[in-house]
Amino acid sequence: MSGEPAAGPRWEVLVVGSGDAFGTGGRLQACLVLRSDAGMVLVDCGASSLPGLKRGGIDPGAIDAVIVTHLHGDHFGGLPFLVLDGQFAGRERPLVVAGPPGTRARLAIATEALFPGSGAAHRRFTLEVVELAPRVRTRVGPVAVTPVAVDHASGAPAYGLRIEAGDRLLAVSGDTAWTDSLIELADGADVLVCEAYSYAKRIPYHLDYATLAAHLGQLRCRQLVLTHLGPEMLAHVDQVAERCLHDGMVLEL
Repeated sequence: MSGEPAAGPRWEVLVVGSGDAFGTGGRLQACLVLRSDAGMVLVDCGASSLPGLKRGGIDPGAIDAVIVTHLHGDHFGGLPFLVLDGQFAGRERPLVVAGPPGTRARLAIATEALFPGSGAAHRRFTLEVVELAPRVRTRVGPVAVTPVAVDHASGAPAYGLRIEAGDRLLAVSGDTAWTDSLIELADGADVLVCEAYSYAKRIPYHLDYATLAAHLGQLRCRQLVLTHLGPEMLAHVDQVAERCLHDGMVLEL
């Protein structure tokens, strides 16, 4: 894919959260805002996402869709808060939530646990939950997404995402150990947002920078950026050539 800017709406990515599950370094949990004049999509919605959105001046009521990589709380746990905020704010705009198989049931369980009875409350807006199948291209709001299965245990399938936004392609690894699926995920992407949880320490179902660096020649993307940074990785960011995301950063896609 050419590195030249494509025609059509200018898409950008606002980094709401770039941290791990534990707020290491004061970073919020996983959440990206993909936006243009064509619409606005969240990619992951960790438990800290709603205050992060409001701190960044993003109106939650303007979000068209949320696409979730996997069903751990630091990637989807903000959804009950986002939906309830819409109810209290009088949202009327439809909201689509897309994620792996099990998303519908897990969202209902989480909502009932956090706010008993709120799931059955009347809403002025339609909440549509779409469960994505691997390698099946699906339209979600203003974008199209093709999930790729990755290696992360979360009680449901875990995906990396290839997201087509106009003529641009954003790839997001979600959480995963190294898998050759990342080669497929990165192929032709304008930006690959990839987990680098640790620097060299091997942690099950997560990716360390040393392993990622050993495979960089296989990742055919225009730009690689790193996210989901844990304590060891944060201590070594000055030794990393690739760009490391931080909360509040904006990337042009």
